[in-house]
Amino acid sequence: MKHAMILMFVLCAALGARAQQAGDANAQALSRQADAAYDAQDWAKATSLYEQVSKQEPVAPRTWLRLGAALRAVGRYDEAVASFEKAIQSGAATQGEYGKAATYAAMKQPDQALASLDKAMQQGYATPDVLASDPKFASLRDLPAFAKLVEQAKRNQKPCAYTPENREFDFWIGEWNVSSTQGATPAGNSKIELILDDCVIQENWSSLNSPYTGKSYNIYNAALKRWEQYWVDSVGGNILFHGGLKDGVMDYWTDEIPQPGGTVLKRHLQFFKLGPDTVRQFSQGSTDGGKTWHVEYDLTYVRRGKT
Repeated sequence: MKHAMILMFVLCAALGARAQQAGDANAQALSRQADAAYDAQDWAKATSLYEQVSKQEPVAPRTWLRLGAALRAVGRYDEAVASFEKAIQSGAATQGEYGKAATYAAMKQPDQALASLDKAMQQGYATPDVLASDPKFASLRDLPAFAKLVEQAKRNQKPCAYTPENREFDFWIGEWNVSSTQGATPAGNSKIELILDDCVIQENWSSLNSPYTGKSYNIYNAALKRWEQYWVDSVGGNILFHGGLKDGVMDYWTDEIPQPGGTVLKRHLQFFKLGPDTVRQFSQGSTDGGKTWHVEYDLTYVRRGKT
């Protein structure tokens, strides 16, 4: 009897697994059919198929988004809004609000459309070119509020470009001939450029007197409210500086860094804007906790073509 019961349990489990597999295969086939209808813009068919897909568990946010778009296309606006709302509840807030906005625009309800677009911006919507050219928003395009939303999308796309703190070190950007401040002896060349959507100021240094090269990456750390520079070079050196703009001077410091022989070194690095085409870079070091300082280097950057 015991063996018979075990055998029955195994058979039931196998049948259940087979039924589950068949159900999964049917669900996948239905989703493929719905996607094909959607891609072909056969909105009536896509609506019918996605409605069937939406009755299966679990329902992916993409299903609600596509069902909403299909419902909007066939003029079932209230149901489209409800579908987009379910997409939002499922985790697709940005796309859901955008879909609701397009639906409200089709319903000739500009205030609701703008409100949903505003919520999409708050969720980080960041494709301004798509928004500005989307024919679904043609009726809103001349409204000042819509122009502001396009501008917000640009800011979402490249936040560093619009944050005042991120622009504090822009005076160092350019291509420079670098000499010693005392004696004007040529020392090297440096190209300072904005990278990563204006978030990072990258230094590219090459010495005139040796094969030595290096790079630094400078960024405003919004969480710690400070600037940070990470220097790396061709001899394996690396230094982390931190600080900020003080009285027009980019003022960097390091922590105390252990040195060979058991001493510790604290560095103080400053960048002075001397004019639109001249920057002074001045580095000092201290091995006694900041009681005394010695000059490590003192360089003047002159914008190439301005010498």
